[in-house]
Amino acid sequence: MSASQTSSSDIPADVPTLLVKIFGKDRPGITAGLFDTLAAYSVDVVDIEQVVTRGRMVLCALVTEPPPGLEGDLRATVHSWAESMKMQAEIISGLGDNRPRGLGRSLVTVLGHPLTAEATAAIAARITKTGGNIDRIFRLAKYPVTAVEFAVSGVETEPLRTALVTDAARLGIDVAVVAAGLYRRAQRLVVMDVDSTLIQDEVIELFAAHAGCEDKVAEVTAAAMRGELDFEQSLHARVALLEGLDASVVDKVRSEVRLTPGARTLIRTLKRLGYQVGVVSGGFTQVTDDLKERLGLDFAHANTLEIVDGRLTGKVTGEIVDRAGKARLLRRFAAEAGVPLSQTVAIGDGANDLDMLNAAGLGVAFNAKPVVREAAHAAVNFPFLDTVLYLLGVTREEVEAADTLGID
Repeated sequence: MSASQTSSSDIPADVPTLLVKIFGKDRPGITAGLFDTLAAYSVDVVDIEQVVTRGRMVLCALVTEPPPGLEGDLRATVHSWAESMKMQAEIISGLGDNRPRGLGRSLVTVLGHPLTAEATAAIAARITKTGGNIDRIFRLAKYPVTAVEFAVSGVETEPLRTALVTDAARLGIDVAVVAAGLYRRAQRLVVMDVDSTLIQDEVIELFAAHAGCEDKVAEVTAAAMRGELDFEQSLHARVALLEGLDASVVDKVRSEVRLTPGARTLIRTLKRLGYQVGVVSGGFTQVTDDLKERLGLDFAHANTLEIVDGRLTGKVTGEIVDRAGKARLLRRFAAEAGVPLSQTVAIGDGANDLDMLNAAGLGVAFNAKPVVREAAHAAVNFPFLDTVLYLLGVTREEVEAADTLGID
């Protein structure tokens, strides 16, 4: 049983206890019936855990030993009651409570589509090899991916993450390792990159298509990727190609932007949970301001295309949002939101996002390049942005319940 479950009080290690295990087909009244049966023997509850999988229940109760001379009767009565409920019972004598959990508390979220037995075995074995113990396993979601959370103790978070990330790449699954604790639910600011993260498109390419200079923009982008230009140089070079474009194209580009699958669900759920949500982009405010309004975002910042007399001038104005700028804006948003940096989440896909991902309490690489996946705290390689919710401990059932009830 998990030591993290319900416990009435600490009891000495030499106090006799009974582990009562009930298993069989789930139905209403089993839990109440078991404890009604036990109540007749004046036992105290030390720990409880119940799991239901595909309609089959396993209910464990750790209780103190009954008064002298009554244990045999308790055992017979529990077995008789279980039989009457068409369940099975097992009662094991022992001493004290669960053994203390080792130092170090981590939550390991595993995402698979599908999640194979081979991958699960490999992850469990790696946890053991690092000195960790699996205290509890819980399914967060069954679609669009299978998401399972392991509560692990006995090993610090960083070495556990390092060990599991290598295995995850080989097994074709995603693994996120975060420190357990209240702070996980208290991460109250999420900041996302826009191009290829919140949306499926690269905004500069959408503008270039209207200007008829897609190939030239692609050449500049390739030069930047080869390291021949830094971000600011490549930004100015690409924007210069848009000179003279009619400003009416802004509305056309806005209409062409495609949200990443799961983006609306992610933002809607985060807002209902009380999170603040923002975006930072090396793209343009002409698009991010529209996204902010449409999606109800709290923060948005990007570069701004200069428009004079109804036409793009081929220049940008104001503060340039580059790699360092994204991290700077994350800190600014956190300060404005009153959220410690350690309680922020950043999501991005490119090298331009690395400083932001590293600065956040949790940096998530979303369908990212290998160098970004290796540097981030966690990686998601499925095309659904709302899978990030599972890394925060939010279950698919909770998402659907919020939608059904209209919780805001």
